[in-house]
Amino acid sequence: MDSTLPLIDLRKSDQLSSPEIQPRSLAELGVRESILEDISLKVLYSSGPFSVLELASHVCVSYEVANDLFSRLRGKLLCEVTGMTGNVPMLAITSQGRSRALELLSHSQYAGPAPVSLASYVDQVRKQSVRHVEVHPPQVERAFAHLVMDARHLAQFGTALNSGAAIFLYGPPGVGKTAVAETLSRVVAENSVWMPHAIEVDGQIITIYDPAIHFRLREAEPEYRDARWVRCRRPTVMVGGELTAEMLDLQFNPITKFYVGPMQMKANNGVLIIDDLGRQRITPEELLNRWVVPLDRGIEFLSLAGGRKIEIPFEMLVVFASNLDPGEMLDPAFLRRIQTKIYIGALTDDQFHEIFRRVAATHGLDPDPALVADLIATIKGPLKQELRGCQPRDLINQICWAAKYEGRPPRIDSESLQHAVSSYFLTKG
Repeated sequence: MDSTLPLIDLRKSDQLSSPEIQPRSLAELGVRESILEDISLKVLYSSGPFSVLELASHVCVSYEVANDLFSRLRGKLLCEVTGMTGNVPMLAITSQGRSRALELLSHSQYAGPAPVSLASYVDQVRKQSVRHVEVHPPQVERAFAHLVMDARHLAQFGTALNSGAAIFLYGPPGVGKTAVAETLSRVVAENSVWMPHAIEVDGQIITIYDPAIHFRLREAEPEYRDARWVRCRRPTVMVGGELTAEMLDLQFNPITKFYVGPMQMKANNGVLIIDDLGRQRITPEELLNRWVVPLDRGIEFLSLAGGRKIEIPFEMLVVFASNLDPGEMLDPAFLRRIQTKIYIGALTDDQFHEIFRRVAATHGLDPDPALVADLIATIKGPLKQELRGCQPRDLINQICWAAKYEGRPPRIDSESLQHAVSSYFLTKG
């Protein structure tokens, strides 16, 4: 028998609950009642005693569902009523319930919001696909207003965002590839999506919502909603040289005994940025071979302990950034699956002037254009360097650091620029 869970039949997706509708019964949650009982008992053990209303808040269910769970636990002599606050019962765990909770915690220490089903998660991710995002020039121009970019690049960025497909940014170091990738994610993040706290698969819990990654929009959450879901901006996940093969799999914690979703699962419906491709501890070949099918078909297989595989959506805009030659680093078959390749190269003189002016203004400085022109001539002439987007910021930083050391206000003049150049570039002076 194939152990892979198939994607749900979207023809039946109308039978699944919406995050905007609050389930009023255990059956409407779409998760086995025993799992909800176990979580509730562990919450009562670790955080109780409390009221049924507080149980609903801890487990992120409606009062009616919490009352049903309380009745079930009470019927099994696992909890008892210790009093009333108005019409709301106060709960406490029994000695029998304490023994059962300890047994449950030895198998899994998860005691948080009730999970959603895998089918509900798949259905919601498909509905919120980044492929449905539509952007137009005003949005792209507004997002990139803080960067100095030409119209050709802006048009390429907008076209790439509307594709919903993978993007490869390449070019020499220091030209702003990472800044471009982060800005692309801001365009996508202008609208919001629903993210579950956790999902349940065969009794196993996989946590997904991560406050360090997902920016919650509480004001966009209806009062009577399914609180197992969190309204967030479309997420952005960035990884660089620290990326390993293990980070692409479900992360099972042997102490807590539940799973944490991998980075690409947390990035679903948003943007995943792979920065400095080619410098990770996983080789580009390993990474790209693994993601040939996900990038092509929008699905990925993840393994649970014991070898059970589950099929999840791979619904995100993947942005690769590298200063290595993609033609030498990547297989042609994989390059074909990256629909958009954008080269970001050296600055023009005018772009350098504008970036230098903007960076200087943030420090309260007003550079003389003639001095900047001399600087450009030095970089392109004796130093034999290209003009790169990082250079104005880095040189002005050098000027400000030197002024701080000398205990005086920073100023941009020939002497300060000369010292900055000699400290920043590889020179023998």
